[in-house]
Amino acid sequence: MASKTNPVTFLRQVRAETAKVTWPSRRETMISTAMVLVMVIFAALFFFAADQLMGWLLSLVLNISR
Repeated sequence: MASKTNPVTFLRQVRAETAKVTWPSRRETMISTAMVLVMVIFAALFFFAADQLMGWLLSLVLNISR
């Protein structure tokens, strides 16, 4: 069973822990965001191509005409 903490004490503890965090700079955040967007685009293109290829192969195997 968890011990109950006074809300004021809890907020003080949260503020103290938040002060210990090393926040990224604006430049680091922008670079990380750009990297994520590029990887998302690559993943989307890869899965689109894989889906098209599997659909084409499945239509060949099952002789489904389009």
